[in-house]
Amino acid sequence: MSQPAFSSSSSTGHALSATQLAAAPPEAILDGLDEEQRLAASTLKGPLCILAGAGTGKTRAITHRIAYGVRAGVYDPHRLLAVTFTARAAAEMRSRLSALGAPGVQARTFHAAALRQLQYFWPVAIGGTMPQILDHKVRLLAEAARRLHVTTDRAALRDLASEIEWAKVSTLTPESYLEVATAEGAGRPAPGGVDHRTFAKLYQSYEDVKLDKHLIDFEDVLLLNVGILEDDERVAAQVRQQYRHFVVDEYQDVSPLQQRMLDLWLGGREEICVVGDAAQTIYSFTGATPDYLLGFKRRHPEANLVKLVRDYRSTPEVVKLANSLLADRTRESVKLTDPAPWPEPLQLISQRERGPVPKLIQHADDDTEAGWIASEIKALQEQGVPLSEVAILYRTNGQSQAFEQSLATAGISYQLRGSERFFSRREVREALAALRTSSLVDDAGDAVSKSVRDILSSHGYSAKAPEATGAVRERWESMAALVALADQLSTEREDFTMRSFISELEERSAAQHAPTVEGVTLASLHSAKGLEWEAVFLAGLSEGLMPITFAKTQKEVDEERRLFYVGITRARKFLFLSSAASRHTGGRGRRTPSRFLRPLRKEMGMEEPGRKIIPSGGPSPNASGRKKKASTCSTCGKVLTNGTEVKRRRCESCPARYDEALFEKLRAWRSDYAKELEVPAFVIFTDATLEVIAERRPTSDEALLKVPGIGERKLEKHGDRLREILNEI
Repeated sequence: MSQPAFSSSSSTGHALSATQLAAAPPEAILDGLDEEQRLAASTLKGPLCILAGAGTGKTRAITHRIAYGVRAGVYDPHRLLAVTFTARAAAEMRSRLSALGAPGVQARTFHAAALRQLQYFWPVAIGGTMPQILDHKVRLLAEAARRLHVTTDRAALRDLASEIEWAKVSTLTPESYLEVATAEGAGRPAPGGVDHRTFAKLYQSYEDVKLDKHLIDFEDVLLLNVGILEDDERVAAQVRQQYRHFVVDEYQDVSPLQQRMLDLWLGGREEICVVGDAAQTIYSFTGATPDYLLGFKRRHPEANLVKLVRDYRSTPEVVKLANSLLADRTRESVKLTDPAPWPEPLQLISQRERGPVPKLIQHADDDTEAGWIASEIKALQEQGVPLSEVAILYRTNGQSQAFEQSLATAGISYQLRGSERFFSRREVREALAALRTSSLVDDAGDAVSKSVRDILSSHGYSAKAPEATGAVRERWESMAALVALADQLSTEREDFTMRSFISELEERSAAQHAPTVEGVTLASLHSAKGLEWEAVFLAGLSEGLMPITFAKTQKEVDEERRLFYVGITRARKFLFLSSAASRHTGGRGRRTPSRFLRPLRKEMGMEEPGRKIIPSGGPSPNASGRKKKASTCSTCGKVLTNGTEVKRRRCESCPARYDEALFEKLRAWRSDYAKELEVPAFVIFTDATLEVIAERRPTSDEALLKVPGIGERKLEKHGDRLREILNEI
């Protein structure tokens, strides 16, 4: 059974509403799933392991599994706990479950679930007042260092805090840490500029300071909860009575401490479903390990195993590069005399139509690279790609400055992921307060979107974006994100009211589940996990940055390869890979492109660096050794190099081949439609796309999808209105 094509792995195609699902038989929930997703969703009992590659719809599969189990009477929604790793992912899961008719299911992070249990059982199991949770370790660590007369700076304190976190999630005490860190072959670097023995003393001193001040830290929440479950059988029995079934997302990221708590929750039972992909393990430095995912079948011999390999997110061109990157390590591991463990990766199969060839290019210096990226983003914007669908990803946060400067110079708005949280912004807090106190809270249906616009107009919102930059533009983008969310929810949800919108915002605020802000996303590769964009720029792909210079062992380099793989698989359609030979303009150009680019160049038919580097947008030899056929003008035969000319299939100077009267009618329709949606006209379709429509006069979905500039997403969003105008004409 094939799954309807859609542009994002999080899409659900033409899904039934919650009301329709409630009236339909339980099996209706499985409609629209592909064969493997359906197998996973319909396997309701016993241990289940789902190996899900990037973009294969794992969240779709597990939410449909839960909803189907609830509708079929196998699961009590109040006795099933779904666990994931971020508040955003948990909020997304709850939202999907609610839409599927299973609103009572608990979807939480490991820490949120543990904290809830700890707060509930503390009075009975421990007694007294529960300690306050410490937000940051640095201040207490500084005091612990002073007690031991150890000199540290702020950077060293951050490293020491990270090492404490790793030790705790690895279930190591100050005493056992020293034994493990100094064991032969451990390879654990000394943290924060101190030796392992001194760190163990600092670790113990930190614990003493914390105890004196009646505080606990983030990791203590799990440790204390584990302790209660292990020591008090009455508490453990009550938790096991409450939760009979478990689902764990991103299982490749569990730590020994989280697995220990999961085992205590289960109490020997096997009603558990885990989902993960070992190729996306990128948090080993925090204690995460894929060992539990890879060893699930050994721990649960009766477990069912389902592999999801159909990629609905990325084009074949992007998927091919991702597969090549992992396959290169697989080939390499055969040659290594002492290879690090490297499980056979999932071979993804793209379900999307072909897209543009990724671009791979080396620049002279960082500023040139940043300027090129800004110009490419401008070109994408002209093609109708929203800025919110563009991301620049890099290995370290220190790399963002050059990109910030180039985007600002080009007048392109952007947002730094990992900076101030959306719901913590002053203008957003003021907007939420205005919405709560408005006299329009009883509005429902389409009136909600209008009411939100009216209320936020006094807080910086307008239908047209301001030309100003800085604080004015940032305020407008925040308000526009709230308006866009209101539009989206009013379309998706039945009986949508202003009260339900405010409730949604409050829930998102608690979970820090921010709406989309119109601007290019700048983010580190680690912070991009779990996200996706139409266009992704992977920048700074030089040795020393990718892999990072401190990745010395094979195991550490392997993690860098997986991190790069995660970056590639964030892209849906457009992928750009770039590096710079020098940091500064006029530098000696000593940097070399990342070793991870070699298999990608080979896949793309490009020459190795040292000879001429050919950007993928230009002609390059293919696997057969022949030159790739260039795009030419359909009138004069001239080779086309401009993106707009390629889309039109003619050069600017040649006469148009389309029906000019039809083109003008299409432009007039687009202008009216854009005003109705309150978006720029080019966001709907560019002039080049309208020209092709006027030339080909497509009448079916298949024909429309062959028009450059119309993908599945735009067809779903604007297709009905476009067909109406074409039929009228």
